[in-house]
Amino acid sequence: MRLHDLKPAEGSRKSKKRVGRGTGSGLGTTAGRGSNGQNSRSGGGVRPGFEGGQMPLFRRIPKRGFTNARFKKEWLILNVADLNVFDDQAEVTPEILLEKGIINSLKYGIKILGDGELNKALNIKANKFTQSAMKKIEAAGGKAEVI
Repeated sequence: MRLHDLKPAEGSRKSKKRVGRGTGSGLGTTAGRGSNGQNSRSGGGVRPGFEGGQMPLFRRIPKRGFTNARFKKEWLILNVADLNVFDDQAEVTPEILLEKGIINSLKYGIKILGDGELNKALNIKANKFTQSAMKKIEAAGGKAEVI
């Protein structure tokens, strides 16, 4: 078998639907849009949420109260057990965590939680620590520093 003999499996490749190319194609004249009406016209159709003139659902439902969702700060969360990959007496900063692939961005701050056990004395720099995480880091002989 050579490169020029290769062919895709039967039925795996489907040709594009070509509309408006004559009546013999089965999609001529109206090009699959039907005879008349708003959707048959060029530029026709309705905007999202439009219900034919009826008051749309998103306007019928009462809007009450305050939501802070747009301004919520999302922390990148790490447990102390996740930090056992570092050598003893190592300094752990957000940049080093990103380098090692433990976190995937520095967009938000890092919060260290106290789940699991920490077996190494590490100097950890993060934006926030829980009380249990602080205790576990200090019990292992390390230091927790808020940046």
